[in-house]
Parts: sequence; C-alpha cells; structure tokens
Amino acid sequence: MFAPRSAGALGQLRVWAGGACRARRARSSGSAGSEPEAPAEWALRVSPFGRLRARLPCRLAVRPLDPLAYPDGDRVLVAASAAGASGLRVAYDEALREVAVLSDSLDPRGSVEVAAPLHFDLNIKSSGSGCVKVQNFECDNCKIETEQGTSILQSLKSQKLHVQTKGGKVICLGTIYGNIDIHASDKSTVTIDKLQGSSVSVSTEDGLLKAKYLYTDSSFLSSAAGDITLGSVHGDITLHSKMGNITVDSSSGCLTASTQQGAVDVYVSQLGKVDLKAHKGSIVVKVASSLQAHLQLSGKEVDVNSEVHVQEMAEARKENGVIITAQRFCHQMSRKITKHLKIKQKMIVCPFSAILEDSLTGQPE
Repeated sequence: MFAPRSAGALGQLRVWAGGACRARRARSSGSAGSEPEAPAEWALRVSPFGRLRARLPCRLAVRPLDPLAYPDGDRVLVAASAAGASGLRVAYDEALREVAVLSDSLDPRGSVEVAAPLHFDLNIKSSGSGCVKVQNFECDNCKIETEQGTSILQSLKSQKLHVQTKGGKVICLGTIYGNIDIHASDKSTVTIDKLQGSSVSVSTEDGLLKAKYLYTDSSFLSSAAGDITLGSVHGDITLHSKMGNITVDSSSGCLTASTQQGAVDVYVSQLGKVDLKAHKGSIVVKVASSLQAHLQLSGKEVDVNSEVHVQEMAEARKENGVIITAQRFCHQMSRKITKHLKIKQKMIVCPFSAILEDSLTGQPE
C-alpha cells in the first residue's frame, strides 16, 4: 500500500500542509472514461512516542513503521482505499502527541492501513462490520472496540490490553503479552493461540472461548452459555460457565472450575490446588501417574478407575450422595498410564465437588 506506484497515464500530485504530505492521483487531460477512486495517502512527522486514535466504519490494519526506512521512528503513514476516502480526516496534534484517523462516511467495504512508531499507544473503535488487525506492536496501552467486526491481534505486547466486541470475533495469533482484558458479547467467539502476562480476564456470553496456551500469574475466564476449551494452562486459573462445558487438556498450578449445567473434563499434570464443581453435569479428572495429592470427591455417584491407586481411602455415604477422601496417589503404575477419576451427577439436589490438593512437598515425585 505504501510502495510507489507507476503513474502510467496518470500524473501524481503531492500537497504539503502542516507537516503532512497527502498524495493522490490526478487524471491527465488525455484520459477518458471513469476511473476507480485511487488510494489516498498521508505521511505525518510525529514524536516516536504518542498515540493513534482511529474511528472508522471499515477495515483497519495497523503495523509498526519500517525501522530501516524510518530509523528515527518519527512518521505515521496512512493509506485509504475506499469510496469517500477524500473525506477521511487525518491530523496530528503535537501538544497531545496524538494522530487522529477519523471518518463515518467511508465505504464499509474499503480499508485503511496505518504504519505507526512501534511504541505508539492505540485507541481504536470500529463501527458496523469494520474489522481491526494489529500486528507486531509494542505499546503501554492498547484499546480496541468493535461492533460486528473481527478483531485480530498478532504478536502484540502491551502493558494494558483491552478488547471489546458487541458481536464480532476476537482472534489472537502468536503470543500476546501483557495484562489482558477481553470481553465478547452476544454470540461472539474468542480464540487464542497463547497469552502470557500477569493478569488475564477473558469473557464471552454465548460464544466459544478457546485458548491453546495460558502462562499467567492469575487468570479468570468465564462464559454465560458458551463452552470454555483450553489446552495447556499454567498459573492460578479460575474458570466459570453457567450453561457451557469446561475442558482443560493440561493444568499446571492452581485451578478452580465451576459450571451450573455443563460438564467438566480436566487433565492435571502438576498440582497446586484443583477445585472442580458441576451442579448438573459430570466431572472427569485425569491425573498423571507421577502425581501425588490429597483427594476429596463428592457427588451422587463417584467412580474411581481401578488404575488409580490411592492410600487411606475413606468413603462416607450421606442422604444425597457419597464423599470419598484419600491421602495421595501411589506411583506404582507406569508414567505412560493416565489415571482417571470420574464422577457422575444424577440428581440436581447435590452438586459435584472434586478437590485435589498437593502433598506437603508441593511437587510431584
């Protein structure tokens, strides 16, 4: 988009004003017939540390400025390919150190591309079906809001990242670093490759929440009616879904998971404290053969797989179900064998509860 174009039958006119260069094609006198509106381009001299504020109804892509072409990192380049691009307002406020890219009249099928200094903060809001993509950026604050458009974040680092959508998808590619807050309303889905940071909060209403990797000090993930599907999670993780299922392929650390009407399926590879609850569904707990823990299971029906060897098991039957406690898992089986703890719920009156706590050593043997 920012590469020089061959003029051909068209000339090129550059207009300089207030430190900004706006380039547009001018029709030569010999041309005939209608031509599609050419992309409009701006180049603004800016401070390397500032903010981009964008309000657009179309697709927006933001990437870092090429450090080889602009070693001082003091430019913002804007290119618009859309009907009505001449109405796009692009301006730099030197006092606020803010670049504004604003329009409510661009064709929603068009696009705007911005190349900004690597450490620019981002404040982006799209309307309608406008999508937003931010890639390879590092900033203190990044705020993205969409209505029905998709938000794509790729290899992003931010001290504070906030993403909100009313009906679009949120897609995180590569690794996203920082303190992260993502909220997706209605049937919006959130899919994540890898999140890494101190504090993470992700929520959906009726859409799927899926993450391959979480490496965080503290995470809270929730969904009102959607499923929560996680791969490998590390740290202090809290999961809650009212209507959906919860699945964790591998948990290392402390895990709390609860659901009102869904099922819980968790594999525990390393243990801190694991607390699982399901009021109307089932709970399946799978543990590594090397894991040792204190165990407490309660439900209307509790089924402990015969391959799970425990010591000092005690069973107490009550009116609404059974409670099983044991001191720890033995390590008599091969490490290649996965051990299963399965609990089934048949009555609404007694919710499930499965609690695992690490032994005194706090580590698996």
